[in-house]
Amino acid sequence: MLEAAKQEHRLSKAEYKKALPLLRTRLLSIQQRLIKADFPVIILISGVDGSGKGAIINRLNKWMDPRYIQTHAFGPPSDEERERPPHWRYWLALPPKGRIAIFAGSWYSDPLSRYMKELMDFKQMEKALTRICKLEEELIRDGALILKYWLHLSKTQQRQHFQKLMKNPKTRWRVTPRDLKHLELYDKFCAIAEYTLKATHTAESPWLIVNGSNPYSRDLKIGQDLYHRMSAHLEARTLATVAPLPPPVKTHSVREMDRLSALDLTQSLSKKSYKTQRKHYQEKLSRLARRANKNQISSLLVFEGWDAAGKGGSIRRITQALDARYYRVIPFAAPTDEEKAHHYLWRFWRHLPRAGRITIYDRSWYGRVLVERIEGLATPEEWMRAYGEINDFEEELTEHGILVIKYWLHISQDEQLRRFKEREKIPYKQFKITEEDYRNREKWEEYQAAANEMIARTHTPYAPWYLIEGNDKRFTRIKVLKIFCEQLAKAL
Repeated sequence: MLEAAKQEHRLSKAEYKKALPLLRTRLLSIQQRLIKADFPVIILISGVDGSGKGAIINRLNKWMDPRYIQTHAFGPPSDEERERPPHWRYWLALPPKGRIAIFAGSWYSDPLSRYMKELMDFKQMEKALTRICKLEEELIRDGALILKYWLHLSKTQQRQHFQKLMKNPKTRWRVTPRDLKHLELYDKFCAIAEYTLKATHTAESPWLIVNGSNPYSRDLKIGQDLYHRMSAHLEARTLATVAPLPPPVKTHSVREMDRLSALDLTQSLSKKSYKTQRKHYQEKLSRLARRANKNQISSLLVFEGWDAAGKGGSIRRITQALDARYYRVIPFAAPTDEEKAHHYLWRFWRHLPRAGRITIYDRSWYGRVLVERIEGLATPEEWMRAYGEINDFEEELTEHGILVIKYWLHISQDEQLRRFKEREKIPYKQFKITEEDYRNREKWEEYQAAANEMIARTHTPYAPWYLIEGNDKRFTRIKVLKIFCEQLAKAL
């Protein structure tokens, strides 16, 4: 693919100035249309040193309205970034719908750098590129437009460029020892770059290879491609919004996967046994959590289940055993306007724990295949593809070393109703009960079918579901504590 960059078209300054006014007008016009669109634009600028990556980023900000452009420069990861999965910092930088983000350095930079420094072998490189392809596919299916530009120079052109800069005292600073070292490794870098480009060049997210030796042809080529790709995507999204809805997706029947009905909800604990076991497991958890913090092992706990199933009470029995400085409880309700402007997983990526910390999610990304599915807030195509996206997400977390524990707290309909009535009578619990809770009871069978399918499709070796019998609160809390202790001990 890099051979394409050798076919250089040298544009004169006069030709460039003649073409520029129309291009700038078009870019500003399409950007104004984009502001009201239902998708973001992500521009990745990569390439060899000295090919003009910084120059074209500055040019795009000059040609368009910079108020609606976010520019992110990704260098070596910080301590905070290294404590999260590699893609964490890119998820945080994703633009909302209607905005443009330019990534100087991107999710390609780190694997390329690590491979060149021999911190990653070829198999690890292949795995990293597979993960990148999944990320791009996920964002594209959500509507994002990803534009990837590789700016290239031949080895001779790169050397001449550096020599020219070094001769001028005013530009000498731009050539660093790192640049000169990279020049020596040019052939090795181009070999792995060629492989990377081929492995990640797709119909939905192709690479545009641009010769960077002539700034006029380079900038004009990228600007024109940006305009045409944004225009085409806007038109495609407009047609998609007026297209008829797809037919409902056929899913597995409840009988094929009804694990929840098989739970024995009669299990219980006496008050005495509960107190003894609670003390034992809370003391054990306290010791394990301190060791995990010292060993930089993170935990992410997900609590899902019926309204009034005891999620809050179980969470409190866990946090009572922990140092408040090293855990966070994040409750998730309906997404805010800011969250709705991003991919649905964005708000969950934001709260991933640092090394050695514990984050507890009260409700989670599973809302996509539960409430959003049942209430029609997500299309069948959206919630059906979410199973695979969620599995990929959780696999990425566990590959990084994060312990993921997923609880489903299950109760009977009669027990739920009893707890609703109890809440209405107790002043400090009345805030917990709403008309929405009663309305959801009317769709109990639909929610149970969705929950069973969710468990079947997302129960994996690296992030299994733990189904908790919830009719007896004491039994529930002890089982939740015991599972956390067991899994944390294994991780340690």
